[in-house]
Amino acid sequence: MKRKKKIKPISAEEFDRKFDAGEDITPYMDFKNAVVVDRVNVDFPVWMIKRLDREATKLNVSRQAIIKMWIHDRLMSHHRAA
Repeated sequence: MKRKKKIKPISAEEFDRKFDAGEDITPYMDFKNAVVVDRVNVDFPVWMIKRLDREATKLNVSRQAIIKMWIHDRLMSHHRAA
């Protein structure tokens, strides 16, 4: 039985450099602890998108990030109240 060769950890900058150079980065990835992400499409009215974008700009984050933060906050506050 073959033993897996232990790979020395690298910095995020080195990981990015290897990725950008087209090198194989899979030895540096931990697939056992990978997070599975489901995608959800949501339609928002234009006025809501404009307000989301204004709030995101104030916080210097993306629209997606602010939506995630707000939903997370709501779910956590609901969970604490239950």
